[in-house]
Amino acid sequence: MIAKLKGTIDNIGEDCCIIDVNGVGYLVNMSSRSLSKLRQGEYAVLLIETVIKEDSMTLFGFQTPWEKEWFNTLTKIQGVGGKVCLNILSALSPAQLSQAVAAQDKNSFLRAAGVGPKLAARLVTELKDKIVTIPAEYLTGTDLNTVSNDESSENKITKTLSSKTPEPPQDTDNTYAKTEDVTSALTNLGYQKIDAYRVASEICLKNPEAELGTLIRLALKEFTQQ
Repeated sequence: MIAKLKGTIDNIGEDCCIIDVNGVGYLVNMSSRSLSKLRQGEYAVLLIETVIKEDSMTLFGFQTPWEKEWFNTLTKIQGVGGKVCLNILSALSPAQLSQAVAAQDKNSFLRAAGVGPKLAARLVTELKDKIVTIPAEYLTGTDLNTVSNDESSENKITKTLSSKTPEPPQDTDNTYAKTEDVTSALTNLGYQKIDAYRVASEICLKNPEAELGTLIRLALKEFTQQ
């Protein structure tokens, strides 16, 4: 079972790429969002989900563990195959997916090719208790291939995955990281995760510069006013 590929991007298509690993080219299906971050001829690291059927073996590639986790979550829903999952991940980032599910926003899923009103309604219903989270170290505004040019390829990946003191995130990703922290604090206090995420998301978006303690107090205040 292939779980990760490291090599040179040989070719980039509309919904897939070919990554050359020591002279062997692997065809990897990816979302357009992830494909847009790749460059032909450049070194890349892709997380892989291998899907094996009776007559085929298909590789699906991802640049972040969060994206891969969402793919695995979506494919557990009856009638949602790999192609539809990639269409959803092309239309919505992992963070946007979490927000759409928390808000039960069917219209966001309609942005994905192949997703009609009935499927969109089923997605938000079946996903409502399955908010996908990822450890905070991955919410740094980087993926497996966002590294400086003055390090060797292997050291770049090790540093990206294992550093306990990552570089400050971009504002948007910082907001998402705070949302996860506030959600965790609220669930530890006994609030339902879906409600905690909804309130945490609203508070963090409205107060992007606030400290974590302040955000938690604002979220608790929001619950008391409901």
